[in-house]
Amino acid sequence: MHTSALVLFSGGQDSATCLAQALSRYQRVETIAFDYRQRHHVELDARTQVLSEIRRTFPQWASRLGQDHLLDLAVLGEVSDTSLTRDTAFRMEQSGLPNTFVPGRNLLFLTLAAAVAYRRDLQVIVTGVCETDFSGYPDCRDDTIKAMQLALSLGMDKRFLIETPLMWIDKAATWALAYELGAKSGTAGGGQLLVDLIVEHTHTCYLGDREHRHAWGYGCGTCPACELRARGYERFVASGQTRQMQAP
Repeated sequence: MHTSALVLFSGGQDSATCLAQALSRYQRVETIAFDYRQRHHVELDARTQVLSEIRRTFPQWASRLGQDHLLDLAVLGEVSDTSLTRDTAFRMEQSGLPNTFVPGRNLLFLTLAAAVAYRRDLQVIVTGVCETDFSGYPDCRDDTIKAMQLALSLGMDKRFLIETPLMWIDKAATWALAYELGAKSGTAGGGQLLVDLIVEHTHTCYLGDREHRHAWGYGCGTCPACELRARGYERFVASGQTRQMQAP
C-alpha cells in the first residue's frame, strides 16, 4: 500500500488539484518544482503562496504536507528555443506542435523527481499531465508516462508509481475534481474554498500576467494556457456541478 508521494507542483491549476488529491490519499506528501528560467517565472512565487494557503485553509491536510523542493534547471532554458523560454509570439510550428512545447521538459522533470523521491523514500510521483484537454505536447501523453515509469523503476531499481490524475479529464472536470476534493477534506465549505484558492493564488498564464483578474483567476486571457483555463471554468460553472454536489 502506498503511503507517500512527491507531487510535481508548478503552482498552476492542474498541479494544485493534483496536490489536493495526493493530500487526500497519502500520509506524507512532498512537493517539487523546477526553475528553468521560464517566461512565466512568477509561477514559482505563486506556488509558495498556494502551499501557505493550503496549510492555513485545510488543517487536516497541513499535517501531511511536508518538505518542498525547488531545483535549478537553468540548462533547460539554455538549450530550449521556445515561447516559454524566449520572448517570442505564440504560434504553431511546421511540426504541428505549438512553440510552447519545451522538448524534454517533462522527461527531465520526472527523472529529477524520481531521484528526489528515491532519496526521500517516496513511493508515488504525481504529475498533472493530460492528453484530453491540452496543447498537444508529446511528453504529456499516457504512453510517454508509462514508458518513463518503467525506465525510472528499472534504472533506479525501485518500483515507482507515476500517478496522472488528470490524464483523461478536461479542464472543466479538473475544476469539478478540485471542488469535490475540497468538499471531502473535512473543512466546512471546503469545496468552494479550494476552488477559490485555485482561482486567487495559482498561476497558469504563459506571459506571467498577475495584473488582470478574471473569474477564473489572473492572466492575460489570450495565451493558450489562459484560453484552456477560461473555457474549462466557464463549462464548470455552467454545468452547475457545485450546486449538485451541495444538494442533500
